[in-house]
Amino acid sequence: MLNIHQIPVLSDNYIYLLHDTDSNQTAVVDPALAEPVLEKLNALGLSLTYILNTHHHSDHIGGNATLKKVTACQIVAAESDHNRIPQIDIPLKEGDSFQLGSATATVIATDGHTLGHIVFWFKAANALFCGDTLFAMGCGRLFEGSAEQMWHSLNKLAVLPSNTQIYCAHEYTENNGYFALSIDPKNADLKARMQHVKQQRQQGLATVPFSLAEELATNPFLNAKTYLEFAEIRQQKDNFVN
Repeated sequence: MLNIHQIPVLSDNYIYLLHDTDSNQTAVVDPALAEPVLEKLNALGLSLTYILNTHHHSDHIGGNATLKKVTACQIVAAESDHNRIPQIDIPLKEGDSFQLGSATATVIATDGHTLGHIVFWFKAANALFCGDTLFAMGCGRLFEGSAEQMWHSLNKLAVLPSNTQIYCAHEYTENNGYFALSIDPKNADLKARMQHVKQQRQQGLATVPFSLAEELATNPFLNAKTYLEFAEIRQQKDNFVN
C-alpha cells in the first residue's frame, strides 16, 4: 500500500512523501527544502530511501543535497538532466519503471515546462506526480520546450485512467480557474468547480490532489485540439491579469 503525505512549503509549493507500507521504503517527490521533509520523516518515524525529481528547477531540487547527506538516500531523475541535477543515482527515461518497494511507477517524459521533465505514474495507487507539467485547470509555463512538445506531453496524461489523482507541485488552482472562466465562461462544470475551490481556499485548504476527470471537464490546456490552439491559450494565460 502506498501512503501519500503532502507537505506545503514556500509560498505555494507541495512536496510529497510516499511510503510503501509493504517494504517500509519511503520516497520524497521534488523536495524544495530539506528541513520540512526531515521534520515530517521524524514525526512519522520513517527513513528516506529515495528522492524523485521531476525536473531541475531549484524549487524542486533545493533540498536534494542536504537530504542525501543526512539520510544517504538515492536520487532518481531524468537521465537527460544529469548535468543539471547533481548526484543522480538512478537515471530514468520514457517508459522506464521505478520500484518503490512493492509500488511500481511508470516514467512518462513530458517535455515542455523544461526539457527533460518526467512524471511518475503509480497506476495501482491511481496517483500521478507530475511536477510542473499539469496543474489544476492549468499547465506549466514553457521555459525550455515548445508549445508542440507540451501539447504532446499533456496528451500523454489525458489518456490515463480518469480516476487518476493528480499530485502537482504548486497551489495555482484559483488563479488558473479565473483564467479558464475567462475563455470558457459557460462551462457549468468549471463554474461549479471554481465555487468549490474558492471555499477551499477561504478555509486554507489545499485544492491538490484532484482527479483527471475534473481536468478533462475544466482544463482548457488539456482540451486544446491542436498544438496551435494550445499555443494561443498558453500565450493568453501568460498575459492574463486577474
